[in-house]
Amino acid sequence: MTSKQITKKDLMGVFWRSMPMEASFNYERMMSLAFAYSMGGVIEKLYPDIEDQKEAMRRHLEFFNCTSATSPFIAGVATSMEEKKANNPEFDETSINAMKAGLMGPISGIGDSIFWGSLRIIASGIGVSLAKQGSILGPLLFLIIFNVPNILVRYFGTMWGYKAGVSFIEKMSDGLMDNITYAINILGNTVIGGMVASMVIINIPVKLTSGKDATTIQSLLDSIMPALLPLLVTFLICRLLKKDVKVIYILLAILVISILGAVFGFLKV
Repeated sequence: MTSKQITKKDLMGVFWRSMPMEASFNYERMMSLAFAYSMGGVIEKLYPDIEDQKEAMRRHLEFFNCTSATSPFIAGVATSMEEKKANNPEFDETSINAMKAGLMGPISGIGDSIFWGSLRIIASGIGVSLAKQGSILGPLLFLIIFNVPNILVRYFGTMWGYKAGVSFIEKMSDGLMDNITYAINILGNTVIGGMVASMVIINIPVKLTSGKDATTIQSLLDSIMPALLPLLVTFLICRLLKKDVKVIYILLAILVISILGAVFGFLKV
């Protein structure tokens, strides 16, 4: 019996098919259709018999939900296991879905922290700052900063997932995953703090004294702590969101207070 081997070309197929991972989403099985699509080329090569292909596709139509950018790593591991299954009829195919279920949570923890918790915020902060100055580099840098790491993680995730197989779990079980997530969260919170100070602008120009160098409420607050008001307002909004106050009400309140402050001269935003 000829051994069935996965080549780099096959892995590149998994990589390219992973790009529209979030294009197919449903509430019952989340990203299952997209994951099955990413495995389609590999399954067709490994299982010439149409019934075996159907069985393999059904395996990958089970519930799947993971950060899109890191999903190819799991697809790489699944490819390695499907290769073993195709070459060894005694291989336990239920272990493939067990692996996917076991990796979804930890890999999503890393992926969400990197891409949604940190990288998106960093890219948005840089992009918005330049866009406010009228620079076309704003949206361009946003797309580059967010998508270049996204593509690299997809590519190397596919390759490393195939090579590492399930041994990745053992390497990450010693606490390395927790350390990575912790460091990424620190970076993300630092970036958020910088964005609050530079992009949330609130100024209370009401004078407390008279004269040319009159002291204003804003200057007094700045002497206590620069960007104190933006920080307090940010905390207030976060508190309201945790209390399930609708975003539209918060936006309307900000709009009304800003307009009244500008009209009566007690607030500049």
